[in-house]
Amino acid sequence: MRSSIQFSLKNLLIFFFSTLTYAVCQMLFSSIILKENLWRNLDIQILAHYAVVITLCIADYRLMLLLNKYLPFARNVFLRVLTELLALVLICLGVLWIFNFMIYQVLHFPEAGLPSFVIKFAFIMTTNIPILLVFELIYYFQSEQKAIAESEKAKRAALSFQHETLRAQMNPHFLFNSLNVLSSLIYMNPDNANRFTKALSKTYRYVLSLNRQPLVTVEEELSALDSYAFMMKMRFENSFSLIIHKTPGSDQHKIIPLTLQLLIENVFKHNSATEEHPLHITIHTDDNYLMVENNIQPSTSVEKGGIGLKYLSKQYELYSKEVVVEQTDESFKVRIEYI
Repeated sequence: MRSSIQFSLKNLLIFFFSTLTYAVCQMLFSSIILKENLWRNLDIQILAHYAVVITLCIADYRLMLLLNKYLPFARNVFLRVLTELLALVLICLGVLWIFNFMIYQVLHFPEAGLPSFVIKFAFIMTTNIPILLVFELIYYFQSEQKAIAESEKAKRAALSFQHETLRAQMNPHFLFNSLNVLSSLIYMNPDNANRFTKALSKTYRYVLSLNRQPLVTVEEELSALDSYAFMMKMRFENSFSLIIHKTPGSDQHKIIPLTLQLLIENVFKHNSATEEHPLHITIHTDDNYLMVENNIQPSTSVEKGGIGLKYLSKQYELYSKEVVVEQTDESFKVRIEYI
């Protein structure tokens, strides 16, 4: 995961003055602990301490990005902390070696009177640990803000999805077809008319119950699908079949409400169904995904409106899940990962 820290001019100025202040504080702390003359070579001391702080900041920032990508806290907190500690030791040893080389080999400063390697290593470690902690805190709070923003976005999108779904279910064309079927059944088969009315009522009750419910279980969705499938059976009679293959234990997986109903609506929208050429729909629920499959019989008059696969795909993208479409000359499959 890339860091959300934005390198704007404002942030760069804040970074410059904060690191400069931190370097000056470290210089003062060093002069007190080591009893050095603060005013001797003051410019060189400020420059040296600032160079060390900047080098540590760059190294710690790159370290954080690398660990966030390959070893985030969510995977293993103990291993992450241990890795950070070991990496800090290596960074400090590397920086200390570089600056010792610059001071003694390049600038030819005498070693007499300077702190020992152990003291300098302890000092640079106490300097480096707060830097990494600050980077981690900044990243954590920005990640939290981003997660809250994405959660709010997902909630708004889910509510919008439910509104669009409800509007699609209550559009005049859907009601017109349902009432036509009901009208015919009243005269031809009063018992089925009564069952059709109850199925229609159950379908609308399920849709209305989805308010503020962004996810449902596969079991709930299949239960609601029974009523919808019954209405389609009354409408198309022997022109289509619906088969459900369930894997044990798949009922409690989560999906977006009305996923199955919308996929089946999509099948009827784009295909014709007659007794001579029936439409066969199969639903598979596996351990990792559900799939809706149908034979292809292109309809000459495709109904307009509805939500469609594109909109459904956007809803699952909010949960980082994929809607996969596989089409051949004979069949059309839609596979959806559980949430």
